[in-house]
Amino acid sequence: MPGAIRAYVRIMDRIADWIGLIAMYLIFLMIAVLLLDAITRNVVHIPLHWCVEFAQFTLAAYYFMGGAMTLKNDDHVRMDLIYSHLSPRGRDRMDLVTVACLGFYLCVMLWGSISSLQYAIETDERRFSLWNPSMIPIKSLMVACIVLMLLQTISLFFKHWAALRGEPLSTPVDPSENLLAHHEERRP
Repeated sequence: MPGAIRAYVRIMDRIADWIGLIAMYLIFLMIAVLLLDAITRNVVHIPLHWCVEFAQFTLAAYYFMGGAMTLKNDDHVRMDLIYSHLSPRGRDRMDLVTVACLGFYLCVMLWGSISSLQYAIETDERRFSLWNPSMIPIKSLMVACIVLMLLQTISLFFKHWAALRGEPLSTPVDPSENLLAHHEERRP
């Protein structure tokens, strides 16, 4: 495979790792906000109306931001009924078909999410609640993360194509290059 494709795959994997790492830490933010809500509601008796909605937005951001890393690490759900009985070459062929379907699906989602973001910007869309937050930030994040997933899907296509050609793109080359592997090594 050309060096530009290898570089693209390596860069996309690195970006997916970074965004995935940020997404992992969003769980702690969500827990802190829900804990704050529980304390202010039950101990201080001053309910904060924004806490639950903020936690919902944080959870949505967590799902959106974790998509590219899930694809990169092959942690997504797969029906192994047929797939597990295929040869490695057959799996790569099946993965190419799946990646093409995923790419189509993500393009449709991107088209819809851009339309939804444009509507939110034009109408200054807000959530109907006491807090009344703007929907523009979460919809912007949704568009950005779908683009990131689409770019990671292209990276997956290159990986499976290279494997079919007998030139597997094994990225990262060593575990120290992988941000999450490096992060896991430092844990006690």
